Amino acid sequence: MTQTPAAKTPAQGQARAQFTVPAQHPMVTVLGSGDSLLRVIEKAFPGADIHVRGNEISAVGDTADVALIQRVFDEMMLVLRTGQPMTEDAVERSIAMLKASGNGEGDGQETPAEVLTQNILSSRGRTIRPKTLNQKRYVDAIDKHTIVFGIGPAGTGKTYLAMAKAVQALQSKQVNRIILTRPAVEAGERLGFLPGTLYEKIDPYLRPLYDALHDMIDPDSIPRLMAAGTIEVAPLAYMRGRAQPIFTNVLTPDGWHPIGDLQVGDLVIGSNGEPTPVLGVYPQGEKDIYRVTAQDGAWTLCCGEHLWTVRTASDKRRDKPWRVLETHEMIGNLRAAHARRYELPMLTAPVCFPEREVPMDPYALGLLLGDGCLTGSTTPSFATEDPELVAALESALPGVSVRPRGGPDYVLNRIKAPGDVITLENPVTGVLRKLALLGTRSFSKFVPDDYLQNSAEIRLAVLQGLLDSDGGPVTQSDRTCRIQYTTASIRLRDDVVQLVQSLGGVAYSRRRAAEGRKPGRARGQDVYHRRDTHILDIRLPEGIEPFRLARKRDRYHAAGGGGRPMRFVDSIEPAGREECVCIQVAAEDSLYVTQEYLLTHNTLNDAFIILDEAQNTSPEQMKMFLTRLGFDSKIVITGDVTQVDLPSGTKSGLRQVQDILEGVEDVHFSRLSSQDVVRHKLVGRIVDAYEKYDSTHGTENGGVSKGGRSRSAAGHGHGHKGK
Repeated sequence: MTQTPAAKTPAQGQARAQFTVPAQHPMVTVLGSGDSLLRVIEKAFPGADIHVRGNEISAVGDTADVALIQRVFDEMMLVLRTGQPMTEDAVERSIAMLKASGNGEGDGQETPAEVLTQNILSSRGRTIRPKTLNQKRYVDAIDKHTIVFGIGPAGTGKTYLAMAKAVQALQSKQVNRIILTRPAVEAGERLGFLPGTLYEKIDPYLRPLYDALHDMIDPDSIPRLMAAGTIEVAPLAYMRGRAQPIFTNVLTPDGWHPIGDLQVGDLVIGSNGEPTPVLGVYPQGEKDIYRVTAQDGAWTLCCGEHLWTVRTASDKRRDKPWRVLETHEMIGNLRAAHARRYELPMLTAPVCFPEREVPMDPYALGLLLGDGCLTGSTTPSFATEDPELVAALESALPGVSVRPRGGPDYVLNRIKAPGDVITLENPVTGVLRKLALLGTRSFSKFVPDDYLQNSAEIRLAVLQGLLDSDGGPVTQSDRTCRIQYTTASIRLRDDVVQLVQSLGGVAYSRRRAAEGRKPGRARGQDVYHRRDTHILDIRLPEGIEPFRLARKRDRYHAAGGGGRPMRFVDSIEPAGREECVCIQVAAEDSLYVTQEYLLTHNTLNDAFIILDEAQNTSPEQMKMFLTRLGFDSKIVITGDVTQVDLPSGTKSGLRQVQDILEGVEDVHFSRLSSQDVVRHKLVGRIVDAYEKYDSTHGTENGGVSKGGRSRSAAGHGHGHKGK
């Protein structure tokens, strides 16, 4: 094997390949410590002769083997270029993927480098990513489908990867809540016989979920998130009433609160932006519900008898008042000559939140979120070609001098006073640290909550700073002027939408992919786009001034302003059956503000729901879970059908559901095998041995017999799957 002065000459029928390792990569990163990675490759291709001389690697042997060896090294280099080290396990998995592809298994679309470098979540110095081709496809399926089943043996990362996707969705504000559940059948669900409090009783059965959660989120923040209902962990036995309480976020003067927590006398925000008291809370029983979606993507759920305040173009033309219709009266009648028929009401005034004290001028914060460098590695800086913005920024930041650095770049220096010591912190840096913005980049910036939920004046000032720096008016012939804003940050995109909506406006979002885009130009050089851009088309109500920068403000008004923001009903679709609760408010129009500042009732928060150990659900439990919670944005159901712990004679709901839902649109089944086990290698061989035994002898539910139960609640942990 190892380092020799000359490579072997190929014999007849053999092939030879040579690979040069770039100088910037030390050979130890390619060969491994003590040539450990090279030995893995040699073991996988015993008929090939691999030689290393300097930074040259050559292989002689069977043509197919040599071609695969060449691809192995190519894939290793692709991974190493990302800064991620190669391990023996990663090399083994790369070889397995390439051999499977060469044997016609799989579609060959994903390469080992694509699999091994797909980052899902980075937390506390570790990055979670798939390790096998099937794991990558499982993760991709979660992105593409509403309901995903992850079925496979223990150790394949089913729950761990689903948890990582849930945390990722929560952090990027794709969902508002994570719900984690698993059946506690190991105790026959007779938890009352166990000592201790409820949480002490159920803790052994939920411990794997807690362990995975602590791997991905700062442990100190988990109790706060659970107390707020942002993360909920409970056994399935205690989730049966899950759909009965309504956890809809309703806007109150103190921010968003679940509708199920509201009581008579509580205040919510009405359509005029002012607080209005709750007069009554009325359970409505189980009803057929519908998803009502507006054309800007905002949606809510309601029963068929729910009353909507709407008007048509004809109503407006004839100066008729808004009409009240039931949901089922609008179904099938949403279009008039290809135009949307029913207009929904908007806020008639900005929402009135109590004013909070903020550490930085809101307009200055908006400018820095737009064109400021906040990485913390250097003194905060700002880039603009508008001297007007430089002057505005300097006047809004006491104790700071905005000094030109050349071209459009300016540095925000602390103004030194007599007697100052050099170690005093830059005032801007100190405020950014307090707001948790220090260290953010263009793709991770956000608007702090103290600015999002503040007085209308402060919210507007932040928005004006953002639009003066990264937005502008867009004029079209014979049309009113709209406002356009662009950002690479998903969080900042959502925050700007929230600012716009809280002021009575509407924002439409679209994404411009970085891939394939023509590069920009900076200092005479091409600048390639590394991240997708999110574009918002915004319309604000009359009287809300979007710009302070004179050239943008003048152009906006010269075009006649932004027109009137509007929302229309775009679709109404069945969404199953649900227990409904109605609240009555004192507002004359009976409207209050819910999710995305939509004026309606009975909205459900988007949630990422994981049902773990689903092989231990009964068919009835599985149906209940899917039909009651199936309308939330993401559901991932994981389980191993070979390890069923249900009582004798009870069929596994996970086994049955595959026959029922296979092929149903937006439902995906990801199946993992022993090849995807990321625990000890012996686990994969044990799984294969049991599968061979079961195929010969057969067992109830297709799993191991009850006398040889393979896992218990306390002994089954998800450890470091998928990482």
